[in-house]
Amino acid sequence: MYKKLNEQILENILETGIEEFANNGFDRANINVIAQKSGVSVGVIYKYYKDKDNFFLECVRHSLKLLENVIKDAFIDDADLLSCVKKIVLALLEHSRKHKNYNVMYNEITSGSCKRYAALLAGEIETRTAFVYKKLMEKAKNTDIDSRILAFFFDNLLMMLQFSYSCDYYRERMKIYCGDDILDNDELMAQAFIKFIGGALGRKAE
Repeated sequence: MYKKLNEQILENILETGIEEFANNGFDRANINVIAQKSGVSVGVIYKYYKDKDNFFLECVRHSLKLLENVIKDAFIDDADLLSCVKKIVLALLEHSRKHKNYNVMYNEITSGSCKRYAALLAGEIETRTAFVYKKLMEKAKNTDIDSRILAFFFDNLLMMLQFSYSCDYYRERMKIYCGDDILDNDELMAQAFIKFIGGALGRKAE
């Protein structure tokens, strides 16, 4: 008989899985290593998640729930455009530091190592942010660009910003462009981002 695992143990298994997939990619990730680090048997993992593919997808979905909450908390319907942008940027920078492996795993996914899940994962990952960012870009009245396209450009910038705080290559890249001390100055980065977006949308940052 398997003893039913509590939420804390299940969350630990998923977090350990995210770390393994982030560090080794899907193909090289080892369920035995995940089980050992989580303090459970491989059989227990397969009882809950069926196989490696299903476990991987659950790891992605677990990370998405937290990211979705971060974005929702930062977005306020009645706030002005640049205030929302600032809250989203600062929240994502904090999230990128706290959950570095989430963004490393997303980077691994977007690099093409999970081709068979490209459509599924794009749908699950991007639709969450696309809806929020489209609503946000609808606040931009001084442009004739489709709000969906603006949301796409906005998300591209945010995605690279998150990778820059999580993935080794992109972090070193950011330091080359912005200086070695930029990682210690979230406020400076957020203000620069807001001014850039504000200029593009014809809005003046306060």
